Amino acid sequence: MSRIEQEYKSARETYADLGVDTDQAIKTLSSIPLSIHCWQGDDVIGFDGATSLSGGILATGSYPGRARNAEELRADAAFAFAHIPGQKRFNLHAMYAETGGTKVERSALQPRHFDAWVAWAKEQKIGLDFNPTFFSHPLAASGWTLAHPDENIRKYWIEHGKASRRIAQAIADSLKDVVVNNLWVPDGSKDMPADRLGPRLRLKESLDAIYAEKLPNDRVLDAVESKLFGIGSESYVPGSHEFYFGYASQKAIGLCYDMGHFHPNESVADKISATLLYVPYLIIHLSRGLHWDSDHIVIWNDAITDVCREIIRMRVWDRIHLALDYFDSSVNRISAWIIGARSAQRALLYALLEPVEAMRTEEERGDFGSRLALIEESRSLPFAAVWRHYCEMQNVPAGPEWIDNVKEYEKKVLAGRA
Repeated sequence: MSRIEQEYKSARETYADLGVDTDQAIKTLSSIPLSIHCWQGDDVIGFDGATSLSGGILATGSYPGRARNAEELRADAAFAFAHIPGQKRFNLHAMYAETGGTKVERSALQPRHFDAWVAWAKEQKIGLDFNPTFFSHPLAASGWTLAHPDENIRKYWIEHGKASRRIAQAIADSLKDVVVNNLWVPDGSKDMPADRLGPRLRLKESLDAIYAEKLPNDRVLDAVESKLFGIGSESYVPGSHEFYFGYASQKAIGLCYDMGHFHPNESVADKISATLLYVPYLIIHLSRGLHWDSDHIVIWNDAITDVCREIIRMRVWDRIHLALDYFDSSVNRISAWIIGARSAQRALLYALLEPVEAMRTEEERGDFGSRLALIEESRSLPFAAVWRHYCEMQNVPAGPEWIDNVKEYEKKVLAGRA
């Protein structure tokens, strides 16, 4: 028996004393997919000719080795997957279409422009998710898209939203799987607007037009995403939390919570139970905002742990779709993928290993002191032994040895990129 197995056997007995089945926790974790974002691999540049970011999005740093095309991006992602345990998905933006060098307007994108991504997903045995791209485009230069006062510009972006849903449908049907199709727009005002209602009326009208088309089955999971503010929209965002919560409730579609899109003192974890009373499912973008939506690499911190605790304690992982969302150009981009994904998995496993039933029993008795004691005592349980066992089961590195693998890949592959 290996040292990892010996440590796991001992940990399993320790957890069992508190009524926690570690084997079941691992089985549950293995069933919860994590959608890994394509845009970390190339600094959100995409393949449709954009040379800089707009829409309040900023990727800082100039670490060498950025993926320059789809082949490189897929190769980098596949290498990262080999170091990430669990069930994985890959999250695409519309700007990652492959058009064979031909200029294709985003409003005219077709499912065939993503055929190579679908074929790759089948090879990797992963799912795909999708996002229309309402930024880094001449018709988004003003900072307004679906709420733009110009009707013709709104129509362009409405057609893009419709095209994205059809692409998501085609991907879903080809993979015989669901595809989350998440919509976010950068629209907003840098300074105080005189009219707050008008843009929201236009945004609602545009969304209604996008979602009016009935798709042939339920494989596309539509969702809308709010934001508190952004660069260039510091004073007003029509797509606020209140706006999209109401819209998602009315339309019975999903609501996306990006952890960087709220005030630093707000708890996304606390919103989950309240929101699920009114919407069918949630998408949660795991991110790490520092002071603003800075999209730092996810680490295993209290905010991520609290979100995972809520999901596990309520047993609603079938109604939650977890995805990573950050982009850091100052570090090795593959390391950024691996760090964030493994941190998210750690937080989920930690939540699954809490003695929740014992905590609930004390809560029902009104013994809140014992409940708090159990929460605190569970922090020192042998979590690391279970994590290493899980990684070994998944055939990925159990500890930091993956770092050397990434460094070797950097020398052999990334160093050759201009």
